[in-house]
Amino acid sequence: MTTGNTKFIFVTGGVVSSLGKGIAAASLGRLLVERGLSVTMLKFDPYINVDPGTMSPFQHGEVFVTDDGAETDLDLGHYERFIDRSLTQQNNVTTGRVYQNVIRKERGGEYLGSTVQVIPHITDEIKHAIRRSAPDHDVVIIEIGGTVGDIESLPFLEAIRQFRQEVGRENAIFVHLTLVPYIAAAGELKTKPTQHSVRELMEIGIQPDLLVCRSEMPLSADVKRKIALFCNVDFGHVIESPDVTSIYEIPIRFLEQGFDRVVCERLNLTTREPDLGYWKAMTEKILRPTERVRIAVVGKYTDLHDAYKSVQEALLHGGIPNDVGVDIEWVGSDQFTDQAAAARLLSGIHGLLIPGGFGVRGVDGMVEAVRYARENGLPFFGICLGLQIAIIEFGRNVAQLKGTNSTEFEPDCESPVISLLPSQRDVSDLGGTMRLGAYPARLRAGSLAARAYNSTEISERHRHRWEVSNAFRDLLAEHGIRFSGLSPDGGLVEIIELPGHPWYLGCQFHPELKSRPTRPHPLFASFIGAARRHADAAAGRTSAAVQELIESSK
Repeated sequence: MTTGNTKFIFVTGGVVSSLGKGIAAASLGRLLVERGLSVTMLKFDPYINVDPGTMSPFQHGEVFVTDDGAETDLDLGHYERFIDRSLTQQNNVTTGRVYQNVIRKERGGEYLGSTVQVIPHITDEIKHAIRRSAPDHDVVIIEIGGTVGDIESLPFLEAIRQFRQEVGRENAIFVHLTLVPYIAAAGELKTKPTQHSVRELMEIGIQPDLLVCRSEMPLSADVKRKIALFCNVDFGHVIESPDVTSIYEIPIRFLEQGFDRVVCERLNLTTREPDLGYWKAMTEKILRPTERVRIAVVGKYTDLHDAYKSVQEALLHGGIPNDVGVDIEWVGSDQFTDQAAAARLLSGIHGLLIPGGFGVRGVDGMVEAVRYARENGLPFFGICLGLQIAIIEFGRNVAQLKGTNSTEFEPDCESPVISLLPSQRDVSDLGGTMRLGAYPARLRAGSLAARAYNSTEISERHRHRWEVSNAFRDLLAEHGIRFSGLSPDGGLVEIIELPGHPWYLGCQFHPELKSRPTRPHPLFASFIGAARRHADAAAGRTSAAVQELIESSK
């Protein structure tokens, strides 16, 4: 498999984890897209799981689902949001998947006569994953998960070392992200951790071409010169990545330092100059909105915000077309013990969002929160589990069904308004077996959802095993629930609404996964718009949109 004229950028990280390699890689990707290049991105994860689908959100954070149903690392969400293109299964490769492929080939007889080893068989499989992403792309950016020095990532580092030797130095570069800590007691920045991290890379044969230095303080020219000298890189190849208010500022900071220009020079890429005018205007709206709204996210994993990373970003995106900033209040569902607690916890809140999740813990608290929103006209948005909670709450408190629950939480409940999908009843393996990926849906004309999408046909990404039970649909509809979105055959509920409520919508899919800062998801934009109206009403204000309608009617 040839790579043609494709260029490759490998991004590694050192010193400590969680420095933001994914954001740095995605920001560079954005700049290259603005230069008119076709860019794709890969994430190599060194854990032995085949994918993160069965991992706890507290360990791994969000599982990001692609259109083709791959359960992937949350960094793929950053990639999609920054380069504004949909990725697939082949964009996330784990140690587990690499070994699974190699063992499958060994069992199939592809290595007959050979002793299967890390080098060359594992490294060859890794290089194959890089090469198969090259066709139809000008640039492939590959992020290596973990930290240099970890034993788990060594095969990936060896593979990319070999890869550059094979494609040539003019076709592949190494970018290393490090930490330059500020020691308050000494009042100075320390470059030694960066020096040691680069030295570890060089010991395995990788000399970084560029360094991206994370720091809470600005790097002076003298500090950059010192880093360049001791790490054997050019002075202009030391890029500063400062702490910022919004991650969407990073491409702008990189552009100011010529990061993309240096990359294009090193790879002999001739392109147009990037135009970040729209991106800067979008970032300005995030940083300096005219108003702010408070959204309560009530869930099971609220102590770890990365468990809801795409929800967090989609809420911010929803504020952009409404010119409002979004302040997210993370509230554990187990705090909602009754309606008095719900009233206290949701006081001053302008919208309630219940995100996805699995397991019975905290479910009754979510039911209390949804009940408060339904009865008090608070804009409500339920996603996946959030839709199911809304159905359970409605069944208990409006339809007055005895023993209302989901068979996930109570298998033998009297009124199972949420039940296992028929396709899931004989499933025994848990990894990669849910209803995953993009599926179409048809919306009821004139519904809240149809107005938000400005369409009656949509496609959204799913990740679930349970669904609204068809046996209870007619009864729930008689009491007021509107099933405004269904699968094309009408067999699965995709969206529910409550007519007469200011804004009440639940969806079985995950709209947050398709939201981009340049193209906010319609449901999030509509939800935040409703939250703004709620905030204006609470403050006795007349929104600009309402004021315009008033003026036009005079």
